[in-house]
Amino acid sequence: MKEKETRGEVLSEDARAYIDLHSAEKFSLDKMARELYVNGSYLLRTFKRCTGMTLLEYHHLCRCRKAKELLAETDMSVSGIGDQVGFVSSSHFSHIFQKTEGCSPSEYRKQHRAEKQGE
Repeated sequence: MKEKETRGEVLSEDARAYIDLHSAEKFSLDKMARELYVNGSYLLRTFKRCTGMTLLEYHHLCRCRKAKELLAETDMSVSGIGDQVGFVSSSHFSHIFQKTEGCSPSEYRKQHRAEKQGE
């Protein structure tokens, strides 16, 4: 039984690495499954079991992580950052960012800048 868990954990790590590398691209389960040499349904189930989140949730998390860096370190517009990290529209970017981070991209930028000035 431990061997199956290990294979699942390795597959989940490979999927994370793939998403980290391709997070700005449109999410494609078929393409990812082909690259990892597994069935897409198996990949979905295994990733969810091992990580507690779906592949798409992790994909959004990666995009938001990169967006947070850009919001903190640049003066790019929020919509420009959404485009750069791979979101098709600024409204979708704002929705996913709010859901993932608990605040809007603009609020995150304001909070981060206020914290930096307070240092």
